[in-house]
Amino acid sequence: MKIRILIAVFLVSSFSFAQQKEDSIPKAQVFESKQAVTIDGKTINLNAKAGTMELKDENNKPIALFGFTAYFKENPEKNRPIVFAYNGGPGSSSYWLHMGIMGPKRIVVDDPNYNQAAPYELVNNEFSILDMADVVMMDPVGTGLSVPIGEATGKDFWGVDQDIRSVSLFIMQFLKEHGRLNSPKYILGESYGTFRNAGVMSYLLGKGYALNGVIMVSAVFDLRTLFFAPNEDMSYVVYLPTMAATSWYHDRVANKGTDLPTFVEEVRQFTEMEYAPALFKGNNISQEDKAMIANKLQAFTGIDAKIWLRADLRINAGEYFQELLRDEAMTVGRLDSRYKGINLDPMSMDSFTDPQSDAISSAYTMGFLDYFHEDLKVSKDLNYSTSAYSKPGFNWDWKHEGTASWGANASVTTLPDMEDALSKDPNVKILIMNGYYDLATVFYGVEHSIAHLNLPKSASDRIIMTYYEAGHMMYTHLPSAKLFREDLKGFIQDTLRK
Repeated sequence: MKIRILIAVFLVSSFSFAQQKEDSIPKAQVFESKQAVTIDGKTINLNAKAGTMELKDENNKPIALFGFTAYFKENPEKNRPIVFAYNGGPGSSSYWLHMGIMGPKRIVVDDPNYNQAAPYELVNNEFSILDMADVVMMDPVGTGLSVPIGEATGKDFWGVDQDIRSVSLFIMQFLKEHGRLNSPKYILGESYGTFRNAGVMSYLLGKGYALNGVIMVSAVFDLRTLFFAPNEDMSYVVYLPTMAATSWYHDRVANKGTDLPTFVEEVRQFTEMEYAPALFKGNNISQEDKAMIANKLQAFTGIDAKIWLRADLRINAGEYFQELLRDEAMTVGRLDSRYKGINLDPMSMDSFTDPQSDAISSAYTMGFLDYFHEDLKVSKDLNYSTSAYSKPGFNWDWKHEGTASWGANASVTTLPDMEDALSKDPNVKILIMNGYYDLATVFYGVEHSIAHLNLPKSASDRIIMTYYEAGHMMYTHLPSAKLFREDLKGFIQDTLRK
């Protein structure tokens, strides 16, 4: 009898403890509102949902509250596409894309100049794709309203493979939750979001979720193109065309030619045929050849040949920001090199700030937060994190399965993931959108990556490249925003199953 009582007490206590533990997990919250957008003279009424969804692992265990804002068309047509979109960082929320090009409203900025303080203007976003597809803006864990729950911690999400997994899990569970498993599906990432995209498209395909299309905005797939690593020439090679384009924009090039694309093509040819081979020779290059290359670098960039020689023909991104307009005591933008700002130390060989980021960040941040709480009706008790960088323990794990060699990371790349998806799905297409003035993720680095995919031409032909005379966030430039919409609309139309 005593044993039965003890067992009963144990079971009740265990149930009570489990219930308390379950009750201690915060609950997902969703806030609904009505929104609208007018595109090409037609008004699209939208049901907006903003908040969090409980994310579960493969064993149905809660691991996160995953933040999102979703826009669904009222009375939608059958088989309406759905686009999942996010920014990069890693550790950035999606409010840049949200208020720049994807949502029903956009922030007005004085591109490419500095913006005054509030009030900031939100206007109808005529460049949105919401007439063509529903849009879900995603905030990876640590950003937006997204937080780990239960036994999960930040390190379960803050890494290349961890991030690919959690983002993919959200997409799969969101599609199921909202009855969209049979909808045409797209993912759109910006910056590190493109690095993520290559992994997500492979992960989803492995789970049976074939995508209709993948959109890469300001892409990077191989971090060697950005590192300026010791004894590594790749970054210097792939950065040169964007440096030259920037010099062209700021009138530091003597012979600008007929237009920017033509000028850039000349730089591409020089880079491939002369500059890269010269760097490959290292100290074996003759002084005569070195001087000849330096003179051509001066012609393409406006930076004196003596400086190129002093730098051994290698000027990194930070040095370029400082050097181009040093005589004006100005520095140029990293995210968008059309922007320029005060150079706090003209003697320095590295920049202290990014003028483009300085110029637009306040407008985007304040404009979005006001819209988030006032228009989307999200509770003001909830704090939206624009980034994860200040979160305790935020430290990105760059290891990626499949890129290790001899016990070390041979490279940090998701190109093999893209190869895998393109080889296994002969229908999926990829749109890569590049800014000529993007000195954060340079277009020639993307071209190099795509040219070195281990795929037959039939597969690589499904990768479409477009270019814009703007920077990393090309949509701040209204002519480019218009072209962005046209290119994205055409891509979705082309990839829908007939």
